[in-house]
Amino acid sequence: MQYRSGNEIREQFLRFFESKQHRRVASSSLVPANDPTLLFTNAGMNQFKDLFTGAEKREYTRATTSQKCVRAGGKHNDLENVGFTRRHHTFFEMLGNFSFGDYFKREAIQYAWELVTSPEWFGIPKDKLYVTIFEGAPDYGVPRDDEAEQFWIETGVPRERIFEFGLKDNFWQMGETGPCGPCSEIFYDMGIEASSYGPGVRDRDRPFGEDDARYVEIWNLVFMQFDRAAIVEGGKTTGYSLTPLPKPSIDTGMGLERVAAVLQGKISNFETDLFTPLITRAAELTGTEDKVSNASLRIIADHARAATFLISDGVLPTNEGRGYVLRKIMRRAIRHGRELGTESPFLYQMVSAVRDEMLKAYPALAADADRVAKVIHGEEVQFARTLSMGLAELEDELEAVATAWERACEIISDRESKYDEGYTEAQFDEAQALVDGGKILSGARAFHLYETFGLPVDFMVDAARDAGVAFDEAGFEAARAEEQARARASWKGGAAKTASPAFRDLPKTDFLGYSQFVANSAEVLAIVKDGVGVPAAKAGDSVDVVLDRTSFYGDSGGQIGDTGRFTSPDGNLTVAEITGCVLPVQGVRAHKAVLKQDLAVGDHVNTVVDGVRRNAIKRNHTGTHLLHAALRQVLGTHVKQAGSLVDPTRLRFDFSHFAQVADEELEEIESIVNREVLGNTAVQTMVDVPIDVAVNEYHAMALFGEKYGDKVRVVKIGDFSTELCGGTHTGATGEIGLIKIVGEGSVSSGVRRLEAISGTGALDEFRRDFSVAQLAAQVAPPSNGSDLSGSLRGKLADHEEELKKLRRELDELRMKSASGNLDAALASAVEVSGVKVATLRADGLERGQLRTLVDNLKQRLGEGVVVLGSVQPEGKVAIIAGVTPGLTKRIQAGKLVGAVAKLVGGSGGGKPEIAEAGGKDQSQLGAALEAVPGIVKEFLG
Repeated sequence: MQYRSGNEIREQFLRFFESKQHRRVASSSLVPANDPTLLFTNAGMNQFKDLFTGAEKREYTRATTSQKCVRAGGKHNDLENVGFTRRHHTFFEMLGNFSFGDYFKREAIQYAWELVTSPEWFGIPKDKLYVTIFEGAPDYGVPRDDEAEQFWIETGVPRERIFEFGLKDNFWQMGETGPCGPCSEIFYDMGIEASSYGPGVRDRDRPFGEDDARYVEIWNLVFMQFDRAAIVEGGKTTGYSLTPLPKPSIDTGMGLERVAAVLQGKISNFETDLFTPLITRAAELTGTEDKVSNASLRIIADHARAATFLISDGVLPTNEGRGYVLRKIMRRAIRHGRELGTESPFLYQMVSAVRDEMLKAYPALAADADRVAKVIHGEEVQFARTLSMGLAELEDELEAVATAWERACEIISDRESKYDEGYTEAQFDEAQALVDGGKILSGARAFHLYETFGLPVDFMVDAARDAGVAFDEAGFEAARAEEQARARASWKGGAAKTASPAFRDLPKTDFLGYSQFVANSAEVLAIVKDGVGVPAAKAGDSVDVVLDRTSFYGDSGGQIGDTGRFTSPDGNLTVAEITGCVLPVQGVRAHKAVLKQDLAVGDHVNTVVDGVRRNAIKRNHTGTHLLHAALRQVLGTHVKQAGSLVDPTRLRFDFSHFAQVADEELEEIESIVNREVLGNTAVQTMVDVPIDVAVNEYHAMALFGEKYGDKVRVVKIGDFSTELCGGTHTGATGEIGLIKIVGEGSVSSGVRRLEAISGTGALDEFRRDFSVAQLAAQVAPPSNGSDLSGSLRGKLADHEEELKKLRRELDELRMKSASGNLDAALASAVEVSGVKVATLRADGLERGQLRTLVDNLKQRLGEGVVVLGSVQPEGKVAIIAGVTPGLTKRIQAGKLVGAVAKLVGGSGGGKPEIAEAGGKDQSQLGAALEAVPGIVKEFLG
């Protein structure tokens, strides 16, 4: 075999299938467009899902791709294995060829064998290859795949190298229902040195099928030939039926990393040129010499690729969904950097290495790299703070475990006196169970620290051992499994958002709404009620109606759907009120209708859009494009759209940026867009533009989360803005009237949100502002040539200074009053086991003032314990405990304040000499302070 780089393998694969009349299609985003059932794009077929189901049609029937994929959450979760195996990755590239009702098994098998074995292409020796087919499943209604076997033999594969396997390995289905079929795989023999049975083991040379480490699957050919449908009886699914598809299809997947290992003569994917430069860079950043066998370096290299591409595609670290998985990936890499001795941020510096290695295949990384690095650096800094907090929490947790166990031992060893104190049998049983169980860090608590603060499990195990505390490994794994189940369930819930089967086989709706508000004599193709297609519906019913043509725009691209009405063909009757329009399946528009007349499939109606509402939406949508361009002009080209909403009242635009947009920047952005509005620039729309022409020649920006086909619609506003967009727009910018920014704020880490209004909405805003200005002029009339804003600021500053003065005087009075009570507190101090204990209630004081009182009382008390309680202005309870230095070995303030806080429904802790706590139940504060001597006695023993 001739050595080929990863870039050469990718390009050779795509060129081979182009020579077989396949259309080269660009990789789709890692964020699946319009598919809530997927966490991330995890296979090459994801972007063609609607083509396989027949819901979408394109001008080609053959395609080939190199698809970027991530498997790190949900059903396909390889995260915990990455770095410790040869072939698990979070991010990987899937090479594939696809047929949409064109060729089938014979051609797919011939193409695969030619590419893999021909000296002109990959040239892999045939005697190193094995093939699998589907053995059949009679109970499932699928026969053995004799066809595939015959076609493999025709290509020259010896019958003895063809093996058959069952449903688990060689049958594929898109979901519980839908396209499915048998698959056929090609395996490569890595040689005995790759065996999972180490040197010196007898029978190390195992045959195919008995050593997964040695025999590696490099290509899977899926033959989609059946449609799996549910059999429903009495409202319940009792089974499934398989019906041959009218146009069987092909879906294949070849892992680039795996075939690179084969063609480069490596046992591990991490030894290929796809990873070695990244591992070398990780070693440099962490000061590590052992590059070959170091799992931490492999993890950093893999996770740097995943994080770079995910952030580039618009995902940002958050605490839920995709952002949560990204955060776990990044924090896992950061932790392994720390294990190698790197405390300072380093992962962000891996981004440039990823860019340099992947730029040829993914040129967008050139523009994204700086932004991605900033996001990662911010996460590293935040994680460092979180980790330090987690360590403090772990120390407190281990101390609490030890204290609770020691306390239980005291109770059991002194039962008689505890009986006298009122202890019940239930309390003794609880203490005995704790003693018998030993000092154990709860698995649930450990998992909380792991998830919340990213504390490594090994670290917690070691810390617990050092503290003489056992680690509940089984409980930890149970908590982890429960969390994974919750995560899977949250994404299964997304399936409820997918379209009803009633929409699946409908033809595309002809959308006429770009040029007209009315579409006459549209035919009713389907009526869907409660998710089920019906032949007719009655007046008063709420249904979804699909027509062959419409003037109604459906929710998409951030633009909200139209409202309006259906009328009879003669226009005399209102047939239905339309409250919205959606796209349940690509290209199919479903009108949310409240029927005013009976309606049946086959009827004809006129569609009448609310033109006033649509025009308001158009103004805001064109305004969104102007704002996007102005943001990039003022803030920088790192700004990318991260979400949008366009409705009749306002526009909302989310974008990537790392700091609050300053007032002067907002003013500049507003001025720029309104200059474009006043210029009345024509808004040009170009349709059916090849996507590569749109992106590479027109430099059109694609919007986050949108799905684009080969031919796209380009909206161009002079030389100011060019975007891919399917929405409705004004004919010229002057129709917008005026754009007013009304809000700017943070959505999440690295994402800001801008809100604005246009047209009559902007006019209303100015009227409101003018009314406010008139009122302000009455309160603070301008004088001495000052403007209204300056006069009002001066007036407010005077009021604020007066308020500060009054607050200081009030605080001084409260402090004076509390200080006057110190003598009473000292006089009422009691002695417990030779230790003076003083308590004081001082409501209304802030915590800083309480700490001052504690220090004063400790000084005057001499040697002893002080506890102060206070009901705060907001109604919560604050408790502060102080212990003089000579007593901290016998009693610690942190433990004492925690025990007192429980009596007011709170918790707390701190240092041995001073500690703070909070509580919710102010009615129990007096009782809690009265209980302090008894609590001190328990601690002193």
